[in-house]
Amino acid sequence: MSTSFDSILVLSFGGPDGPDDVRPFLENVTRGRGVPPERLDEVAEHYLHFGGVSPINRLNLDIIDHLRAGLDAAGIDLPVYFGNRNWHPMIEDTVSAMYDDERRHALVFPTSAWGGYSGCAQYHEDIRRALDALSDKHGQPGTDLMDLRKLPHYWDRPEMTAACADAITAARDRLPADRRGDARLVFTAHSIPSAADKAAGPPAQGGHLYSRQVAAASERAAAAAGFAAHDLVWQSRSGPPQIPWLEPDICDHLETLAAQNLDPVIVCPIGFVSDHLEVVWDLDTEAVEVAERLDLPMERAGTVGVDPRFTDMIVSLISAQLQGLDTDAAGMGCTENGARCAVGCCVSQRPSRPAA
Repeated sequence: MSTSFDSILVLSFGGPDGPDDVRPFLENVTRGRGVPPERLDEVAEHYLHFGGVSPINRLNLDIIDHLRAGLDAAGIDLPVYFGNRNWHPMIEDTVSAMYDDERRHALVFPTSAWGGYSGCAQYHEDIRRALDALSDKHGQPGTDLMDLRKLPHYWDRPEMTAACADAITAARDRLPADRRGDARLVFTAHSIPSAADKAAGPPAQGGHLYSRQVAAASERAAAAAGFAAHDLVWQSRSGPPQIPWLEPDICDHLETLAAQNLDPVIVCPIGFVSDHLEVVWDLDTEAVEVAERLDLPMERAGTVGVDPRFTDMIVSLISAQLQGLDTDAAGMGCTENGARCAVGCCVSQRPSRPAA
């Protein structure tokens, strides 16, 4: 299999490795957004509740281990590197190491399945920042030194749908046998400002690309798991109350379901590929506390990150690029080398980012 690509970069959000990392990490996450110190202190407590260690780091390494094995099984001999937006290993350092290893043409797999600013365009900004740092180091334009192509959105891949459906089924099987048929399926994804969602996607399609993608993915997974009905709610909002974000929140929705005497509940975090802090805090901690207070039986479906089908999906995305099967804007995830998302991909304009 001949190709110009010589490496893979798994690009993620990052998370602290210990208590001393928490505050610097959060300052990286919120840089340029004018977030008040007291808000950072509040969020820091979430991490400190788990010893200051974000599970995302270990989970990403697990994904990478499975990916390396999957590439080997497929006969694809490419090294896999790991970089982050907000914590070590930072993408700037990883791309510099790749260059030193004489890697010049990399495929970038983001740990977000979605379109929109946070799910797609911001990853292009990360790539651009790394290439700019490479340029500063070597005195040449970064795009002359390396090519980095972001892989396409993958929320609609059948492997994702099948893995998610099986996670839902496993959660249903953990409910008492006589209550499984009554279970209400609730999908969650990360909330974003309503204005950012409106700005996402081609204007001719009315924007709202991110929420439309999450809704479509939820429909597919619910049908595959055998549910005729489901709810879509949001979690992890961090903005000031005067700025509208996607609603309802999962905890508020649990209150609504309990008031309607609808139980039990299966919560599926479809918006996340692994059980990182926003899953284990917002769902396994806060939502569980609300459900217990309401005497509402709740089971949480697992995420897909180390499901063999998720690995197969990544390998398939890589293989398509190696064979030149995905060469248009959509196939490339909209563009490469950190360029602005192309028309027709996911962002009509960069939204403003309100303070958390």
